[in-house]
Amino acid sequence: MYSTRVTQHVNAPRSAVYQALVDADAIAKWRVPAGMSSHVHEFDAREGGSFRISLTYDEPGPTGKSASHTDTYHGHFAELVPDERVVEVFEFETTDPALRGTMTMTTTLTDAGGGTDVVIVHDGISDAVPAADNETGTRMALANLAALVEEGQTSTPAETTR
Repeated sequence: MYSTRVTQHVNAPRSAVYQALVDADAIAKWRVPAGMSSHVHEFDAREGGSFRISLTYDEPGPTGKSASHTDTYHGHFAELVPDERVVEVFEFETTDPALRGTMTMTTTLTDAGGGTDVVIVHDGISDAVPAADNETGTRMALANLAALVEEGQTSTPAETTR
């Protein structure tokens, strides 16, 4: 088991970033690495609330953790501190014993440089998941998050009320 830590600066206020962490539609857009698509099956963003998400490879080559080309995971929100922190406990849906076990993902938001620094720490990752893959996927997802919330900051007031 190991841990990873990935940081991304986002040019948006913490409130906008936090909203993207607890909104199922936003999660489907940003928490997916390049070359994959996302499906949010269940998402109850409250402490103790559960979620279930699948990430499917766009190309048939890569092998998924849960099915031939899909990684599905489920879990619950252990802690939600508005505009500051989200703690999720989750596990892959897999028959592979090397990939079983719960992991914790803590996302922390802090004011920085007129925007927000986002830090994601994954704890309890199985050694069967290459650390470089976890870090790369997290970096891709955080870049998506930044693009999503930064785009929202340039909207006109009429666009943001739709």
